[in-house]
Amino acid sequence: MMNKDNKNPFKVTVTTLGCKVNQFESESIYSELHKLDCQISNGNGITDINIINTCTVTGKAAMQSRQAIRKAVRDNPHAIILATGCYAQSEPDELKKIEGLDYIIGNSDKHRIAQIISGLKKLQKQSTPIIIHKNILNQKEMPKTIAPLIKNRTRPFIKIQDGCNHFCSYCIVPYTRGPSRSMLPDDVLNILSNLPKAKRKEIVLTGIHLGRYGLDFSPPDSLLNLLKRIKQANIIDRIRLSSMEPVELTNDLLHFIAEPDFVCHHFHIPLQSGDKHILKKMNRPYDPAFFTRLINKIHDTLPDAAIGVDIMVGFPGETEEAFDNTYSLISSLPITYLHVFPFSSRPGTKAASLPNHVNPHLIKERRNKLLNLGRKKKSAFYAKMIGKSLDVLIEDKRESSSGKLTGVSSNYIRVLVDGDDSLKNKISSYRITKILNPDAVLGESMT
Repeated sequence: MMNKDNKNPFKVTVTTLGCKVNQFESESIYSELHKLDCQISNGNGITDINIINTCTVTGKAAMQSRQAIRKAVRDNPHAIILATGCYAQSEPDELKKIEGLDYIIGNSDKHRIAQIISGLKKLQKQSTPIIIHKNILNQKEMPKTIAPLIKNRTRPFIKIQDGCNHFCSYCIVPYTRGPSRSMLPDDVLNILSNLPKAKRKEIVLTGIHLGRYGLDFSPPDSLLNLLKRIKQANIIDRIRLSSMEPVELTNDLLHFIAEPDFVCHHFHIPLQSGDKHILKKMNRPYDPAFFTRLINKIHDTLPDAAIGVDIMVGFPGETEEAFDNTYSLISSLPITYLHVFPFSSRPGTKAASLPNHVNPHLIKERRNKLLNLGRKKKSAFYAKMIGKSLDVLIEDKRESSSGKLTGVSSNYIRVLVDGDDSLKNKISSYRITKILNPDAVLGESMT
């Protein structure tokens, strides 16, 4: 690794915005830089290279990405400032206007960042940013990725799929991530096997369109087959799946998840709207009736499973009746919690040019109404757990105010317990005794 004075390695920090996929990719960048003997900084103090892994899924995310870049320039004016990620992929010409930014590297070359840094002959600020950018729609395969350098994360994220083929009318992601492509099963197993043993209690499998895992292979494979292989390898205690599209939660996959002690009983499913006309405008491949059947099927199969749902409010043309249809549908279903997002017009998407955009004040009002409904749903779900025994992974930290250990149950409940540090990074059974606050319950050891 080339360094400043042949004695001290580069000091590098990575700032991450956005989704779990971005978090995994940042940790993989850390791992590659660590192999080059870079000194990994926590973001405080003077650094030599600042990497900002950006997001652009909403207008707010793009703004926050620009703010993070400008902050890096202010805090370390002599450092090399490198922007990568989805905003760097979609708007490199916009980013290059930021004074002090040195490199803009699109998602196609994100995995090469350590290689690019190692090839620098010296650390030198650029008068105009160097842009490394390819058309990601031509990307056909996932690059090989080494196991991420997991630090304090008890439940590591592992990206096994990238890209999306669907092109929902509001979504910029296919243009920033490219077509759906999957990590080879042997590579997935290799990453999992090379994680530290203490980090193999729970792994979160993530992707941009996780349910399409393996469909790009020849012959096609599936997420279900991958899960079976991981279980057979007996290297991970339990698996948690990130967001899954409704049409990809098949009966076979649901029945496999229902088998005890491997896949967490936690589903996160994007609905976006409960109105059939809005769903059609969104280019979503289901209707409210299909979604209703799916949620009830999950609940009938696994009554204690957590079911989280994504909702978008304010899509162009969303009338009061359309919103009421969404609210009524959510109210009627055994859903655990909601993630509610205001519509954000993204340049280049079909929805950006649609008529009848909703007034921002009305969007905020509708969002608050759904958030309040989500809080009631979550509280009811927590109340249902009182007196039940849950398997909880205790994390490597304590709650600051109470000093209690914190953990996460299979069905995605934050559980606080008493105990010494020997319980950390272990899965144990706890009886839920009371609700502490809207986001946590108290657990009592079953031993």
